[in-house]
Amino acid sequence: MKVYALRTPISASLENIAADKSISHRCAIFSLLSDKPSRVKNYLKAEDTLNTLEIVKNLGAHIEEKEGELIITPSANLKEPSVVLECGNSGTAMRLFMGFLAASEGFFVLSGDEFLNRRPMARVAKPLISVGAKIDGANGGDHAPLAIRGKKLEYFKFDSKIASAQVKSALILAGLKSNGCELSEPELSRDHTERMLKGMGASLQILPCGVKVEPMNAPLKPLEICVPNDPSSAFFFAVAAAIIPNSHIVLKNMLLNKTRVEAFKILAKMGAQVTFKETSGTYESIGEIEIKYAPLKAVDVSENISWLIDEVPALAIAFANAQGTSSVRNAKELRVKESDRIAIMVQGLRKCGLEVEEFEDGFSVKGGEANCAIIDSNGDHRIAMSFAVLGLKCGMVIEKSEFIATSFPNFSGILRQLGASVED
Repeated sequence: MKVYALRTPISASLENIAADKSISHRCAIFSLLSDKPSRVKNYLKAEDTLNTLEIVKNLGAHIEEKEGELIITPSANLKEPSVVLECGNSGTAMRLFMGFLAASEGFFVLSGDEFLNRRPMARVAKPLISVGAKIDGANGGDHAPLAIRGKKLEYFKFDSKIASAQVKSALILAGLKSNGCELSEPELSRDHTERMLKGMGASLQILPCGVKVEPMNAPLKPLEICVPNDPSSAFFFAVAAAIIPNSHIVLKNMLLNKTRVEAFKILAKMGAQVTFKETSGTYESIGEIEIKYAPLKAVDVSENISWLIDEVPALAIAFANAQGTSSVRNAKELRVKESDRIAIMVQGLRKCGLEVEEFEDGFSVKGGEANCAIIDSNGDHRIAMSFAVLGLKCGMVIEKSEFIATSFPNFSGILRQLGASVED
């Protein structure tokens, strides 16, 4: 992908942001917890979420689409598949299915693309194994392909040493489908799983930094949901408005869950004008986010990192355009995402001529004039999109940008809608 610098301010109201990826994955997986059809509008049709739908189909569900609405009808009994369940590039799908399938009778194999199969899975497998699950895989069980011999587990308690929505969700699903569980984590991670399962009728007691899960003694209610737009995807355009003088953007139908809008609040701390307006809420709070340009100042970020984990690459672009030196700390989790996002962002920003320091758990960026560069995204969609946004200021060439399609198929189209010249 090649992005040319914009010559005019951004002024736009966007409704066609990608639907929320986290909620789309969960809609597909959680539909298997009911015995009635779930109806899902605005499901994200990206490679990762379509792979999740295909897995649900291979587990016995019938899927049809009518007038833009997905109807997912589970089978009476979960089907033991005769094929490998392919997760593509999605760690969310693989890790949630690990918990779901660990407590489901049968034998299952999960795999993904070359990048996903190099990502660490022991962080979910080990907790599940410690409470009785049978999981094995490549590289001593840390990498996919993963083999799961599912069975109903005994009641368990687990104290997680990391705040991770994926670890927590996998354990919640395992406990829900077995004999219940009680979980704790050092700080509240993103809570879509808890909100959605409670909306479906699951008995969950929310604790200050944890959850107590009662076993699912009967099928849950089906989902009736319109997936809101993804704030993690929308944040790229919020940063664009915040770094290009005189720009103004309104993002519509946005998920406003407090664990998903922390990056926008950081942008406001840096000086951008950011306002939130709630318009509706059933499973989640939904509304509009408005961003207006203002000169940015440096900020240090070290709290609520689990609420920022997907947005840090784009935040780094805001740091690069702020006065002073900004930093992110306590973010070691970034090293085990689609790529080592700390190392790859540092390398890329240095290629652009910026002064950057790398830490074990984060990095710092001194704001300044960035230069056009050739950036290797290492197959990480969020790295690719972040440097595309920086390209709106100085131009940019991004290698392996095809991986953007895993989460945001119309990203380039929206850049063009904002007035950018883009060569895919």
